[in-house]
Amino acid sequence: MPAADRSPANRTTRTNVTEQRAGAIGGDNTAKTSDFEGQAPALIDRVVNLMDPAGNILLGTSFESACQAVRRGDSEAVGQIRGQFAICQQSGKTIRMARSIGRPMRYFLAKRAEGPALIIAERIDEIREQLRVEGLDDQFNPAYTRMVPAHHVLELQLVGCPDPNPQLTRFFAPSRNRLAADVDQIGEAYIGRLAEVCDAWLEQVPDDQPIGVLFSGGIDSGSIVIVLDYLLRRRGQSTSRLKAFTLTVEGESKDGQQARDFLRRVNLEMILEIIDLPRESLSWVDAIRVIEDYKPLDVQAATMGLALLSEVRRRYPEWKYLIDGDGGDENLKDYPIEDNPELTVRSVLGNRMLYQEGWGVDAVKHSLTYSGGQSRGHVRTSAPATALGFLGFSPYAVTDVIEVAEAVPFVELTNWDHTKLYDLKGSVVAAGVRKITGVDMPVFEKRRFQQGAASEDITAELFPVGDRAYREKFAELFPT
Repeated sequence: MPAADRSPANRTTRTNVTEQRAGAIGGDNTAKTSDFEGQAPALIDRVVNLMDPAGNILLGTSFESACQAVRRGDSEAVGQIRGQFAICQQSGKTIRMARSIGRPMRYFLAKRAEGPALIIAERIDEIREQLRVEGLDDQFNPAYTRMVPAHHVLELQLVGCPDPNPQLTRFFAPSRNRLAADVDQIGEAYIGRLAEVCDAWLEQVPDDQPIGVLFSGGIDSGSIVIVLDYLLRRRGQSTSRLKAFTLTVEGESKDGQQARDFLRRVNLEMILEIIDLPRESLSWVDAIRVIEDYKPLDVQAATMGLALLSEVRRRYPEWKYLIDGDGGDENLKDYPIEDNPELTVRSVLGNRMLYQEGWGVDAVKHSLTYSGGQSRGHVRTSAPATALGFLGFSPYAVTDVIEVAEAVPFVELTNWDHTKLYDLKGSVVAAGVRKITGVDMPVFEKRRFQQGAASEDITAELFPVGDRAYREKFAELFPT
């Protein structure tokens, strides 16, 4: 699919634009100004909300009740919203935004002669296009857009000069280390919760719709396939609804071999579909355009995902539902600590949700433009799917499942030994899958998407070394 066809500007979400005068929803229409250091701040004249409600996946929660919780700023009620969501609501001169990891949300404060305007969107280029439509594109700078950090209610007072700082209230603060140091019990709780979330998701997927799994045969995508097969059969439905899509680049790959081996061992070979592509179909430049980021590992993963899903879309023009295992590594802290000089095993195990949220919203390292951790990086998975018209779901990244992961007593189980930490994930997930489904799940060595789908030679040819080229290409995408 040509890059122009993947552009969010060509999707239908723009037809869902709503424009709201300050004070028009749920409250006081006579909001008053107050002095700020001798200035009378101008009320924001307009809120342009470009977020498409159809992009939310709410599990057991109505959209109306979720919106009410966000509108009230009730962090406890927002914490009860289940699923994958990004919601913006206005009450008088106060606007509140909240999101889970699975869906990004950004905002931009524009200056206008009539009064400031607040633009909310999923993507940077949607904000830029709205500014262009309003003749305000000279104000655009990608660094001036702000990403709402996951797991927080962001509250913004609608005064625009000087620009207000938002208030952030955490709505998800799971208790840590509350489970016993028993791998079987932990696995049963963890995969049991995953199964609950997947079952709730299946309630929303029409019975006649096929389900695609982004599949490598690794621990996370493997557990998703086994759990979905178990849930479908429990519902009296056929496993034939499932399709495991595996990418290979120019012939056999480690992921291709692993995917076949995994599915053969669990008697699900019939659902595998290998997507074999020439190297020319993979473009990290296109991936930067789609994910609007420049971090090398995320760009590389997105390059593979974009190529895979582009071919799935070509083969299956009407396919809608996808599910993946993204978030599993973050939950059970299965990343090579040695690859990041900023990390130690103590920082990984000692900081709550470090991989999901980065160093936290109060840290100097926190980026207002991008947020941190998987809160930022999940676009590697979500943006390619959305750009190609799929509705993707990442159950490991929802708060229900993260809550159980944070309860794992990692220090007690590993004694700060990073090699034990790397082995823990496979033990926990395999034990949980066995407890919940009765299936003995094979566990293979961890590989990143870009390492498993192509040979080392092809990967070296496809991607620049270092981060300079990625940053430069991103700068070309959004010149200032």
